Amino acid sequence: MIAFPNAKINIGLNITERRADGYHNLETIFYPINITDALEIVPANELSFEASGLGIPGQVEDNLCIKGYHLLKADFDLPPVKIHLHKHIPIGAGLGGGSSDAAFFFKLMNKEFSLNLSNEQMRDYVRVLGADCAFFIEGKPVYAFEKGDQFEPVDLDLSVYHLVLVMPPAHVSTAEAYRGVKPQPSERSLKELVSLPVGDWKQYIRNDFETSIFKNHPVIRGVKSALYEAGALYACMSGSGASVFGVFKERPDLSALEKDNQVFYNV
Repeated sequence: MIAFPNAKINIGLNITERRADGYHNLETIFYPINITDALEIVPANELSFEASGLGIPGQVEDNLCIKGYHLLKADFDLPPVKIHLHKHIPIGAGLGGGSSDAAFFFKLMNKEFSLNLSNEQMRDYVRVLGADCAFFIEGKPVYAFEKGDQFEPVDLDLSVYHLVLVMPPAHVSTAEAYRGVKPQPSERSLKELVSLPVGDWKQYIRNDFETSIFKNHPVIRGVKSALYEAGALYACMSGSGASVFGVFKERPDLSALEKDNQVFYNV
């Protein structure tokens, strides 16, 4: 059984306070985009994981799909499975690729073995694996808050625009991103701001990670500037980076960016 886990972008990201448990409260808008991995599970004699496409860092036992299997195995009498992941979503990009893989793994297992888990039950499982994993169970635009794992629906459809994503030759770790940000409450909620015309977002919607990350990784700042120069109505780094997206009225000519960066059109 095969599924195609999709990526997401963050439209704005405000770090509002540091929590007592060491995490941070934040607010952001998660919006699904059409850049996908391919994930397959097949019943097998023993549990295994293999990958193709982009190289995946870390040990196999730390992969979120493997961790997800063990979470389910604790509650269900599951046979072993062979997991194959073809990685296409850029890694270290702020696109939630690993979280999406984990969520889609649960959806595949739920269907393949008739576990009859509700979406809410699957969200509860995957929250253990990562704050944004739960978003990918349904993958509809949401206002995310607290650790980024609590959601409220938002009425947002960017399909009439050309959404372009650029991945520069840079990698930003989550730890680096959080070291450079100072939490502060938002004056206006992103849930309110995202309802403004897209042309007004540039004035009001920000990503708190950009200030320090742009200082340390000027190539990422340059990508955002290039998107605005190409006519973007709005451009923003996604999550903790390094990818940057732009919202355009028409398909832009980004041939200059294509020389040194991955450019995904109409995502």
